[in-house]
Amino acid sequence: MSTGGQPEEARTTYREAMREALREALSADDRVFLMGEDVGRYGGCFGVSLGLLEEFGPERVRDTPLSESAFVGAGIGAALAGMRPIVEIMTVNFSLLALDQILNNAATLLHMSGGQLPVPLVIRMTTGAGRQLAAQHSHSLEGWYAHIPGIRVLAPATIEDARHMLAPALADPDPVLIFEHGSLYNASDELSPSAAPVDIDHATVRRPGTDISLITHGGSLSKALAAADELSIEGISAEVVDLRTLRPLDNEAITATVARTHRAVIVDEAWRTGSLAAEISARIAEGSFYELDAPVERVCSVEVPIPYARRLEEAALPQTSDIVAAAHRAVG
Repeated sequence: MSTGGQPEEARTTYREAMREALREALSADDRVFLMGEDVGRYGGCFGVSLGLLEEFGPERVRDTPLSESAFVGAGIGAALAGMRPIVEIMTVNFSLLALDQILNNAATLLHMSGGQLPVPLVIRMTTGAGRQLAAQHSHSLEGWYAHIPGIRVLAPATIEDARHMLAPALADPDPVLIFEHGSLYNASDELSPSAAPVDIDHATVRRPGTDISLITHGGSLSKALAAADELSIEGISAEVVDLRTLRPLDNEAITATVARTHRAVIVDEAWRTGSLAAEISARIAEGSFYELDAPVERVCSVEVPIPYARRLEEAALPQTSDIVAAAHRAVG
């Protein structure tokens, strides 16, 4: 049913939103195709592409051999030839097997050819821990890729972003990496049918506040919002900023939130040393030092390979209680 002539919001999951984004892309443009390990008959390792093979056929939804270097390279070649490939890598650790293709080919060809060879490629991969998949499948390496010029790095943290980030990513002339946190696939929320494509150039404020800024992305957004709820009970008003795009970072949004609250906690599931949190902290020090009323706090994973045992894994990862404690230190 609809209200006042407007379509009614429908509840959906992050997984279903990603699938609908893929379906829309495949329907809208014959140049778009999906390729990766088990994306066809199996429906994707995380079920995102379930049913798309039957709907679009094996030319548009292509199962590949177990060789990330080969099929990412094939995606780069297809993009150079005028196609709009979407390459799925099961989990971020497997992307290391294609790092040469991503860094030395996808990210560089446009620049090394004097602008003659754009690579309009989208690579999707699952990232993050919290699901007892042990050390090899629990990496958060978004910050590694955000270090590389020539690519765009996206981290959809909401149902709406999962649904509407893909279209602008496909329209980008540069390679785009989309990091989907594995803990989000079963998350559900209302999705407005009238929602527009996401602005992939700017961060967004998910919750306004006046006392402290909680800056985060991806799977840590829900923890930051939960921390803001807890802090509000104590009379502390926390602003929650979702970075959305990790390369290029939205410097203006970071500067603006610090100017409003004068305190910052950066929540990043990656390891602290050399992290995206370190980069954001440095930028705040460079551009907003005199706005700060307290040192910048960072909440990151413990610097160990992520454990398999549930309690050890939970202890290693940033939790809502850690964010609240960091906020208390900053507020004093």
